[in-house]
Amino acid sequence: TMSSSFNPLRHPENLFFIQPDLALRTVCVTLSLFSPSSLFDNMKITIASLAALFVATEAFHTAPIGRTSTRINMIVKGDEKASEKVAKVFEGKPAENSEFDALVKANFPGAISNKQLATKVVSVLEGKGYTPGNTLLATSLCADELARVLEDDFVKVYGNNFNLGGLSGFPFAGNTGFGAMAAHVPDDGYCLLVHGPHVGITKDGLIGKVERPGIALVDNCCGSAIAASNYLKGITDGGAKITTKLQSFSDFQQGAVQELILPFGKRLGEAENRMKELPYALYDSQDILVRDIINTGKGGIKKGLALLGGIQINTGPDTLDYFHPLRFEYYNEDGEMVEDLLALL
Repeated sequence: TMSSSFNPLRHPENLFFIQPDLALRTVCVTLSLFSPSSLFDNMKITIASLAALFVATEAFHTAPIGRTSTRINMIVKGDEKASEKVAKVFEGKPAENSEFDALVKANFPGAISNKQLATKVVSVLEGKGYTPGNTLLATSLCADELARVLEDDFVKVYGNNFNLGGLSGFPFAGNTGFGAMAAHVPDDGYCLLVHGPHVGITKDGLIGKVERPGIALVDNCCGSAIAASNYLKGITDGGAKITTKLQSFSDFQQGAVQELILPFGKRLGEAENRMKELPYALYDSQDILVRDIINTGKGGIKKGLALLGGIQINTGPDTLDYFHPLRFEYYNEDGEMVEDLLALL
C-alpha cells in the first residue's frame, strides 16, 4: 500500500531526472490509487506539472549505448577562432629572451617556447577543424603548479581541461579516466591530449632546479622525478635499504613512479647529465602507457584526437617556459593514427 507521505505527484516535474519511463509509470499508478476528489484536493497536482513531466521525459530519453550524444547540454563557446585566442594568451607574458633562448636550446635541442608551441599547434589543428567550441582539452601533466603554465595556455584557447595525470605526469586516471574524458568531447568534436614530464632550468643553466615566484630557495623540478631517480640510484649503487613498506596508499603515486622508472637504471647511470636525461627516460615510460590507454579506449574517440607528447621545460618567473615536442600525431574517429604532425612543429 502506498503511504500518503509518499507523494510523487507533488513535484512530478522532478521525477524525470531519476528515470523518465519510471516517472510516467509512477504517475499512472498513483492516479489509480486515489479518488478524483482526494487526488486534486490533497495533492494539488496541476495540468502544467503533468505537461512538464511528459515533455521532459521525451527530451531526456535514454540514448543508445555507444558514442552517446551530449547535444541537449551543448554549450556554445563563441565564434572567436582559436588562432585569434592564442594571440591574446601571451599578452603581458615575458618577452622572448634571445640569450636565455639559446641557453635552453643548447641543453634541450629541439625545444621551442610555449608561445611558439601553442601558436603552431593551434594553427595545425585549426586546419583540421578544431575550434574552441568543438574541442576538449585533456592533459596528463605533473601535479606541480609549474606544470599548469602550459595547461593554462591551452585552456585559454579551448576551454576547461580534463585532467588525466598525476605525479611526474604519469596518466594515473588510466582507462577509466580516458573513457570518461572521451564521453565529454562535444558531439562531432575533437580532443587535444597533451602529456609529458617536466624539468626545471635556472637562468644560469642548472638543470633540475628552478626559480619559483615568492621563494628565495632555488627549488627542485621535478621533485617527484628526482625522488624516484634517487630511489633508483640507491638500488643500482647498492645503497638501498630493505623496507617492509613496499607500497603505501598515502603515497601510492610516488611508489608507482619509482616502479615505472626501474627499467632505466643503466641508462641514467651512464648518462653524462643525469638530470637532463631523467625527463626523457620518464617520457619513454609514459609514452608507452598513454598510447596503450588510447588504443584501449579508441572506441570512444569522436571525430578525431590529436596527441601531443614531450618534455615541459619550466623556467623562472621572468622568462617563458619551453616544450620539447617528441610526438604530435592525429588519430581518426576509428582510433587509427593517420598522420604524423611532428615535423610541423
